[in-house]
Amino acid sequence: MVRKPPPGPEDDKRLWKLVASTVTPRAPGKPEKMRSKARIRPLKSDTAIPVEQPTHLASIAPLRVSPEELKPAPAKVLKGPVHHIEPNRKRRIVKEHDPIGARLDMHGLDQDRARATLEGFIRRAYDDGHRAVLVITGKGRVGHGVLKQRTPEWLAGPALREMIAGVSTADQRHGGDGALYVALKRKG
Repeated sequence: MVRKPPPGPEDDKRLWKLVASTVTPRAPGKPEKMRSKARIRPLKSDTAIPVEQPTHLASIAPLRVSPEELKPAPAKVLKGPVHHIEPNRKRRIVKEHDPIGARLDMHGLDQDRARATLEGFIRRAYDDGHRAVLVITGKGRVGHGVLKQRTPEWLAGPALREMIAGVSTADQRHGGDGALYVALKRKG
């Protein structure tokens, strides 16, 4: 199959002359109107409420429902922070009777990357059916690490709250104060 070469400058000039010949210039003293000549007429019905003339920013369409009839959507009630893991379950995780399904080490990540990584990790672990995971945040300088403080907030956020059963500080052999056990709910 042979392709045509792209149009050259001569073809462009010829096409532009053809288009320009179909255009008529506007009268110089007549300003261009910005409004459409067509007027929208409101519907006459029993349920329509009277509408004042709209301002330049208001909609021209009539309001068919009175504002009093509109009810705001119910506010989504957010629970408090994620609860601690039940003591017996935490003991089983520490002794590894309940296996730690996955581990995430967030050393060296900034807050934005750490949050995105944490959310992806928890979702993947939940989808894989893991019941407990270990999140290593690190202690930070002098025990006041940003990731250590922010990770429980991220786990309690609306993106992950439905998957998390509880969060607790890890045992010393799993990282101590610089790590968290995250118990996940059953997928269902």
